[in-house]
Amino acid sequence: MKKQLVFGLFLCYLCTVTAQKKELRSANKEMVKENYEKAALAVEAAESLFDSMDDKQKSEFYLLKSKLFLIGENVSSEATEKSIEAFEKVNAPSLSLAKDAHYITLINHLLDKGSALVEKSNFSEATGYFSSAYRISKKDTIYLYYAASTSVNAGNYEQSLSMYENLRSMGYTGVEKSYFALNKLTGMEESFDNKLLRDASIKAKTHTNPTEKNSKSKYPEIIKNMALIYNQMGETEKALQAMREARVENPDDLNLILTEANVHYSMGNIEKFKSLLEYATTLDSENPELQYNLGVIAAEANDVENAKKYYNRAIELNPKYVNAYINLAALILAKEESIISEMNNLGNSAADDRRYDFLRSKRKDLYFEAIPYLEKTICIDSSNYQAAKTLSNIYSAIGDDVNAKKYREIPDGGYNCDSNASIITPVPSGKKVKN
Repeated sequence: MKKQLVFGLFLCYLCTVTAQKKELRSANKEMVKENYEKAALAVEAAESLFDSMDDKQKSEFYLLKSKLFLIGENVSSEATEKSIEAFEKVNAPSLSLAKDAHYITLINHLLDKGSALVEKSNFSEATGYFSSAYRISKKDTIYLYYAASTSVNAGNYEQSLSMYENLRSMGYTGVEKSYFALNKLTGMEESFDNKLLRDASIKAKTHTNPTEKNSKSKYPEIIKNMALIYNQMGETEKALQAMREARVENPDDLNLILTEANVHYSMGNIEKFKSLLEYATTLDSENPELQYNLGVIAAEANDVENAKKYYNRAIELNPKYVNAYINLAALILAKEESIISEMNNLGNSAADDRRYDFLRSKRKDLYFEAIPYLEKTICIDSSNYQAAKTLSNIYSAIGDDVNAKKYREIPDGGYNCDSNASIITPVPSGKKVKN
């Protein structure tokens, strides 16, 4: 009786094993035929026998589940995550080829989904897909780089900083070698996916002049982004340290120089800010923004002549640089304060009366000097109520009631201006100047 009982259990075990293999084989067969519903049913049937599976069968089961979760045109993020979880449990050496084949499918799915979300500016969700790609392929550090970049664009600074710090600690550069050769038939240089293909074409004598080129390192960009994030988080010292490191790698990166300059400005290091801007102008002498910023610094230092020089240079480079016109007018009108103060402190003597008339004339000259810059401002930006109000007050002060009225009311259609802003006519009136 005991022998019979043991024999019975053994038979039952054999039945279970047979059922496992049958369901797994059936699932694989239906997958090949693209009968995904039947494949899913077979996997579901096999799942009830999971506890009695060996390691190879369990891996085969998880591989099938991972594949099934990716079936369909609009695979959800939840299904993608389940596919990854199942894939990570596949560890049977005998399934390495099948696992590698599915790995390519899974990676391509993650990259395609991430890229599509980037195109829609959905950077936060894109980060999740690129992070998942790196999760299942730690050797492909470029996926972590993608995740960090999209995380920055999503405004998730702490997350992206952690990723960038990880990349830096790994010494990631993102430098890739590309392979080229000259096509004999076309005379054009062609690129190849790898060295083997390039060398095979050389051997076949269809191509000549094999060359290799390295892509630009991403390391300076990583450090620069870290610096920007540190600055965004208010950690200015860490930001400056990161920038100094980045500039060692790429000393003439204009954006990096300007970023460092802005950090110094926020810290009150005006001289350092100015020196960096001046250096930046040597790298890009045609940049109106740089000239304008130098003008601002010069004005803050009461260096009026240099401020004018920089503002005028900005206008020369960009005739519609409205803030340069505004600041030039402000520089001129700033002199009015001392004139008014002296006029108010004069007495009633004949000498004081003469001095008063002189100062009044000097004040009027300032107005005439400022008018062209303010009128140009209005021509470029007809909604600049402050400029219009200042013009109206100036014309009123010099007794020009016609122009005072013209700038008291900004027309709905703005103004018609000639190229030199010497003739300005309203296009019809309506909008009051705001106080």
